[in-house]
Amino acid sequence: MVDIIRALGWSYVSTIASEGSYGEKGVEAFTQLSKEAGGICIAQSLKIPHNPKLEDYDKAIQQLLETQHSRAVIIFASEEDIRGVLNATKRANQVGHFLWIGSDSWGAKSSPIHQLEEVAVGAVTILPKRSSIEGFDEYFTALTLENNRRNVWFAEFWEENFDCRLLSASKREDTSRKCTGQERIGIDSKYEQEGKVQFVIDAVYAMAHALHNMQRDLCPDHPGVCPQMETAEGKTLLKYIRNTSFNGSAGTSVVFNKNGDAPGRYDLFQFQMTNSSTPEYKVVGQWVETLQLRLEELQWPDGEQEVPISVCSLPCKTGERKKRVKGMPCCWHCELCDGYQYQYDETSCRLCAYNMRPNPNRTACQPIPIVKLEWHSPWAIIPVFLAMLGIIATIFVMATFVRYNDTPIVRASGRELSYVLLTGIFLCYIITFLMIAKPDVAVCAFRRIFLGLGMCISYAALLTKTNRIYRIFEQGKQTVTAPRFISPTSQIAITSSLICVQLLGVLVWFAVDPPNTIVDYDEQKTINPMLARGVLKCDITDLQIICSLGYSILLMVTCTIYAIKTRDVPEDFNEAKPIGFTMYTTCIVWLAFIPIFFGTAQSAEKLYIQTTTLTISMNLSASVALGMLYMPKVYIIIFHPELNVQKRKRSFKAVVTAATMSSRLSQKPSERPNGEAKTELCENPAADPMSQATKKTYVSYNNLRI
Repeated sequence: MVDIIRALGWSYVSTIASEGSYGEKGVEAFTQLSKEAGGICIAQSLKIPHNPKLEDYDKAIQQLLETQHSRAVIIFASEEDIRGVLNATKRANQVGHFLWIGSDSWGAKSSPIHQLEEVAVGAVTILPKRSSIEGFDEYFTALTLENNRRNVWFAEFWEENFDCRLLSASKREDTSRKCTGQERIGIDSKYEQEGKVQFVIDAVYAMAHALHNMQRDLCPDHPGVCPQMETAEGKTLLKYIRNTSFNGSAGTSVVFNKNGDAPGRYDLFQFQMTNSSTPEYKVVGQWVETLQLRLEELQWPDGEQEVPISVCSLPCKTGERKKRVKGMPCCWHCELCDGYQYQYDETSCRLCAYNMRPNPNRTACQPIPIVKLEWHSPWAIIPVFLAMLGIIATIFVMATFVRYNDTPIVRASGRELSYVLLTGIFLCYIITFLMIAKPDVAVCAFRRIFLGLGMCISYAALLTKTNRIYRIFEQGKQTVTAPRFISPTSQIAITSSLICVQLLGVLVWFAVDPPNTIVDYDEQKTINPMLARGVLKCDITDLQIICSLGYSILLMVTCTIYAIKTRDVPEDFNEAKPIGFTMYTTCIVWLAFIPIFFGTAQSAEKLYIQTTTLTISMNLSASVALGMLYMPKVYIIIFHPELNVQKRKRSFKAVVTAATMSSRLSQKPSERPNGEAKTELCENPAADPMSQATKKTYVSYNNLRI
């Protein structure tokens, strides 16, 4: 029966036993064998008491229904108890719910299921293999009351078989018909050879063989029973019985194992609906040392095609682990392997490696896809578009300056620093392409070099310019002697020294931490592993980016301070005010950049937001400088060449004196020293027609090359 349960794939069954040796011992043996086989759990083990009432059967069915998933029920019960259980099932309206497995007490008998066929459909029963013994029918049907007086129970059998009453000491009161003694078995009553006849005959022969062998060993020289046999214990006789072997009445060998059991040979039946809709038992297999069950011939209640299930818990889905219920190895709860876990075996989940994620069904791990900022991404299109416009504009300005290199406006702008500044602006635009390009060692190295170099070159040149203007006019208030280091060569040297500091820092960075690429799996490690991505990027931290830009920001702030200090210098003599506006706007751009850059450090879109923010900020900074410092000049050079002419030259002394007097004239009379009245410039406008030119704003860069 254990083999049948396992063959049908059932793991959660209940048992019902009639109170007494047969039922209780049978269930006990089944429970023990199921534990040894493993994989079978007993949901409930019920017992039908002696002389049961209807309530006992109904209570048993209600208890079975408490474990709904345990549909298979093993029955070791008498025929009466089998009928009682089937009747209770019908009363509970549970026809077709239970899957009965009956012991040999059920076998292929019709009496336990009479008028309860619909409840018993699908029941699988067992019956020891039996053979009809030749000669027994002739012997048994010839028995009469006269020739079988030695059997004290034969008269009771006679009354029951012929439904009559003997005159002498009859206990039968349910019939008034008198037995004549002329009745014949098989003629006046139905007769079918009992299936256990062969086993009774073999049992008698086993005892006879055991006694014969015992007499031969204990009484070799004595015929019949000797004193040694009379005093022999039962254990001695049992030993001889177990050692007996002979050919039985059915032609099969009769032997006993160490437990005293004969080899099991069973036929397997199932109570099925036939084509004529008349239920009957059908042989569906046999058990001779091993199970031979023809599953394709089985039929189940309600026309089910597949074998019904009788399990405590359904199998877990892929990606789920079993969490077993304590004390019930066949019962479990299914828990999903969540997060980045995968199903290692049926009872455990394991975490994938840091660069892996579970596959869709969570049965294994797979590599996390690696992404980078793509050229077609909206995060890249905008900065690339701005950078391309900036590069075109920068090349146009540079080409214009080279074409008109010897014109007054170009010379007055300080050609050397102008070209340096344009180079820095050009590099600010170029860095956009390096920041979006696919990271590799070369790209990462160029990023480190050019990330801060473009801004450093730009602001180093602007700082040198503003510092020169500041020193010229600050010293002009005290003396007419020109300050030191204001020549173009000196200005280039100062600018180069400032740029070298940035390059030196980059070289140290290269030495301490050589450029390399990494895949960051934490940046886009989302709660849903299917959305997780590894980000391919250069091995540059946010802090390193800020440190690389820090020196350029320091130059920018210093340049802004000088721009503020030179804001009152007359615009006729310098670029202080355009530089000031440039620096104010640039500071606003970078003040907006810093909170955006660091505020998105924990965002899943960190790579895209920070790269786009950084490149747009650099593009805007370069565009502000290009637009405010160069576009007015290019406009005059191209569209108003008549204004790009040489004006009257002044000496350094005259320029400084004019700037000083202009500052004094801007003061209120009460603020002037000694209450001096407003004075005019020493030059007479009438005497010098060219002096009228000083009243026009386009002379800003022509009077002095600074």
